[in-house]
Amino acid sequence: MFREPDASVLAGLCVGTSKIAVIVAERDPNSSEMVHIIGISSAQSQGIRKGLIVNLEQAEQSVRNAVKDAENIVGFRLEQAMVSFNALDVMSVITEGMVSLGRVPRPVQVDDVERVIEAAQSQLSIPPNKLPLHTIPVRYSLDGNSGIDDPMGMAGMRLDIELQTVTVPMPYVHNVVNCVEASGLEVEGLVIKPLSSALGALTDEEMRVGAISLSIGGGVTGLTFYRDGRPMKVAIIPIGGDHITSDLAHILQLPLNKAENLKKRLFSIEDGELITLGSKGQQGRTIDPNKACEVIRYRLEELFADYMAALIPERDPRIFPAGIIVSGGVAKTPGLETLLSDIFRMPVRLADPREQCQMPPGREDVSFVNALGTIRYILSKERSPYRFIDPPRLQWRPGHVRLPGPKTDPNQFRLGKRVQNMVEKVKESLKELF
Repeated sequence: MFREPDASVLAGLCVGTSKIAVIVAERDPNSSEMVHIIGISSAQSQGIRKGLIVNLEQAEQSVRNAVKDAENIVGFRLEQAMVSFNALDVMSVITEGMVSLGRVPRPVQVDDVERVIEAAQSQLSIPPNKLPLHTIPVRYSLDGNSGIDDPMGMAGMRLDIELQTVTVPMPYVHNVVNCVEASGLEVEGLVIKPLSSALGALTDEEMRVGAISLSIGGGVTGLTFYRDGRPMKVAIIPIGGDHITSDLAHILQLPLNKAENLKKRLFSIEDGELITLGSKGQQGRTIDPNKACEVIRYRLEELFADYMAALIPERDPRIFPAGIIVSGGVAKTPGLETLLSDIFRMPVRLADPREQCQMPPGREDVSFVNALGTIRYILSKERSPYRFIDPPRLQWRPGHVRLPGPKTDPNQFRLGKRVQNMVEKVKESLKELF
């Protein structure tokens, strides 16, 4: 028998190429900013390739399996969740805006922050088939003085902003929402996986001084660059663990399922130990782990030296003194930290979600960093509404089509609130009439 869910419950759902993960947290009654993780479940992904849904029915069943397991763990039905997902063709664009506060210095108010965000948004042109999923204030300046974390209440005559907008193709968003809600779970909000991975992997200090979050999943690799406590850039590279599996299968002449098994076993073998692959009752084939690791190294070198390096504007360790923090299933690959450090000349460490929150036994490793990040994303938005500005639900609900235009509507997040308020008033009027 399931009990009724408590209002203090938070849930996150991560749609990945290799697995669907569900995390459930409960707020600490003594602190609005603290939560306790009370359950994490996962199910093997079906119908998802390179982070994208290619078979809606199979993906829906995978989500349903993961949600059901989570409900069995926590003992109540889940009604809604923050959903993290990947998408190809993700763009991260920086625009600038400025507003005058008057000829006499005065404190910055909410309306001023909204106006300067609108000014920066007006410089951005977004195709009608793209959704501005995240609008993130990167840097504020007041009267030319930069490095201001929150200008609210500070006095000045001119407010400037650098604004990051992360856009994703609308069809990807609609497919994710359709998949999750068809499984019986309401989508509370959406977050792109590189961002949620960064929130689950980086400490507050690393975000402040500067760090690179690198999440290597089954189908894609996500990157988020943090400085001064803000994400400066988000990117996705269409290479992940599946490519390593394909390389092992091709070069070592193995079936894909055995190549995947070999890849996972490499994470836990002792030095000098040989790996034997074979079905029950059949003679196994012995694999030299050094040769297998060499194949993996070549693929990772391509990922890091060719693709990742091109996304780092300046390969200067002083820009990101906290270095590179790695998460995702592939992060367990032997020798990965040394390889990254040799290529980028930066400190490298594996993410540990226990630094952010106490995790259930068996769920403390880098594979569940993204799941934890969805919870931190919810909490971050609650603490500071302007830290991450999401589009109104009407924009990402399936069936909604953004009208083409040369500019993004500068009032988009205001309009979203107005439309929602108007809909609520209409509902109340209908209740009174009928």
